[in-house]
Amino acid sequence: MPEITSLLDSMAEQARLHFEQRGIDEPIVVGIHSGGVWIAEALRKRLAFTRPMGRLDISFYRDDFSRIGMHPQVRPSELPEELDNQHILLVDDVLFTGRTIRAALNELFDYGRPASVTLAVLVERDGRELPVEAAIVGSHLELGPHEQIKLRGPDPLRLERVQLEGRR
Repeated sequence: MPEITSLLDSMAEQARLHFEQRGIDEPIVVGIHSGGVWIAEALRKRLAFTRPMGRLDISFYRDDFSRIGMHPQVRPSELPEELDNQHILLVDDVLFTGRTIRAALNELFDYGRPASVTLAVLVERDGRELPVEAAIVGSHLELGPHEQIKLRGPDPLRLERVQLEGRR
């Protein structure tokens, strides 16, 4: 497994360059609950951003909500300021199918119309079902069809390769 500290350092440098090239001083950092929030906090610290951070719980925006139902861990989303005409750095832990990001974008746009949304992910893997691409990526991992990658944390943050139950 890749070392998270070096992945975060690389992501911070990619973010600096990305926003510098676009003339953006400091976007609003928004993490997707829960692993994305942990990564967003670490990135925000490395980038020395001072704007309050946002947190999204996209549970109600998932396209499989009626199938999976309510989870006891659902938390309200917290966005620190108006999103209209603001630049957003949207952060998640793992980009797989793209469905979580689609749900997060739907929720963000319910709060306002950002000037731009830049996606940053700690780990990207194959298997996209929607046309979603991250601008800032810590690592790309090749996984088998019956494997997942899990971020454990928040302190310390660590990645684990997990075999799906009942499959080998």
